[in-house]
Amino acid sequence: MIEGILAGINNMLIVKNILFMNIGLLAGIIFGAIPGLTVLLAVVLFLPFTFGMSDATGILMLLGIYCGGTYGGSISAILINTPGTPNSAATVLDGYPLARKGQARKALLTALYASAIGGIISAFVALFASPQIAKATRFFGPAEYFSLAVFGISIIAGISGGKLLKGLMTGCLGILISMIGQDYTTGVFRFSFGLIDLAGGVDLVPTLIGMFAISELLMKTKNRVGAQKESVEMDASSKMTFFEIGRSWITLLRATIIGIIIGAIPGTGGGIAAFLGYHDAKKRSKNPEEFGHGSVEGIIAPEAANNAVTGGALIPTITLGIPGDAVTAVMLGALMINGLIPGSRIFIDHRDTMYTILVGLIIINLFMLLQGRFLIKFFAMITRVPDQLLMPLLLVICTAGCFSVSNSVFNVYVMLAFGVISYCLMHLGYPIVPMLLGIILGPMAESNLKRALTISDGSISIFFTRPISLAFIILTIFGVYTSLHQGKRLKS
Repeated sequence: MIEGILAGINNMLIVKNILFMNIGLLAGIIFGAIPGLTVLLAVVLFLPFTFGMSDATGILMLLGIYCGGTYGGSISAILINTPGTPNSAATVLDGYPLARKGQARKALLTALYASAIGGIISAFVALFASPQIAKATRFFGPAEYFSLAVFGISIIAGISGGKLLKGLMTGCLGILISMIGQDYTTGVFRFSFGLIDLAGGVDLVPTLIGMFAISELLMKTKNRVGAQKESVEMDASSKMTFFEIGRSWITLLRATIIGIIIGAIPGTGGGIAAFLGYHDAKKRSKNPEEFGHGSVEGIIAPEAANNAVTGGALIPTITLGIPGDAVTAVMLGALMINGLIPGSRIFIDHRDTMYTILVGLIIINLFMLLQGRFLIKFFAMITRVPDQLLMPLLLVICTAGCFSVSNSVFNVYVMLAFGVISYCLMHLGYPIVPMLLGIILGPMAESNLKRALTISDGSISIFFTRPISLAFIILTIFGVYTSLHQGKRLKS
């Protein structure tokens, strides 16, 4: 491990890695700060630009977007009472009241410091925990990987937002889409409709851009969100020091731990972590009456928690191939596109690349601190960018990105098709993240099911007699039962 970490540090000294992670950070902060433009949209939008880069450089840029966007949502939450991303919804509760008191700069600095510290701690946890978890996966065979894929697909229950049936339907649609193309075992062409372009299946990049970028642009065009909100003024004399943050170190540490744990649980995300961190801080605070009226702890807790999710969510993504949230689901696709297949050998076959990525996550959070301090005076302007200027530009970038994948107009058609399909699903109240899980995990489930049944001569007992496989099946049943039970409670 020490050799890998040293190699990762050495690779981080390459100028292009530092340059592109900072470009990703800046893009992420801007996308996160503008209400309606999500971190997920930013990651999908910049994914095609990583194809001309080395594996580590491209992933580092996407991680920069992930971390920067997670923090960036707090900017509009504090300045205009509108969270830039769902992850920053809890920051509104005390960030905006503190800004209204003339301490907007203090609120922004508090969010920045808490975000950076939470992100750095979670990055260290990912650095030391991921290789150990990856080693454990060497005991996995086809039965274990199939049960793991089923468990991953079962988190549809947790990410469907109380719409379990609709989530299952879109998840099944995703699995069906993953079967398009030639069956690798029989050579039979499935669902290709005689189109040679579909012989190899649907390309993941135009699928992702269509599902998340084009559908989002269509939704924003429909809603015509362009009205400017009145923002608070920035007071240059309002400051926040690390010493003041240090006085709330217990709150920060507890929120960070909550964020790491929530991030490592598939199907959760920063929004849940932020509210859990906020609730825990308020419950344990010596001055709970200050919460909701501009409490510094009320900003520290949600920001430390939602940024700690970035490292936590990366752990199951790179070791098990199970994304911790929607953004890491796209990151998983990016890893696979670059030949970095999660599992027991990822730290053996791609040791230097993986340690570069994990060490880079620490460095990214340090650069986020520097960028945030420098750009804080410009943040108020970011929140005032009108949608009418952004939408046409983003559409052009999406189209160019899809075409550049293989210089094929067919990919543009795929992007538009998935954009329209996803827009219709969203309009009808169907969550689309389960469809992404189905597309990514479907091939893993299908191929390992066939291999496992071949080994057992067609007997399904192989899935129940192997301990690890059985454990994942039990976790799947427990997770679905818990989601169903919670759904019934919400309805009652």
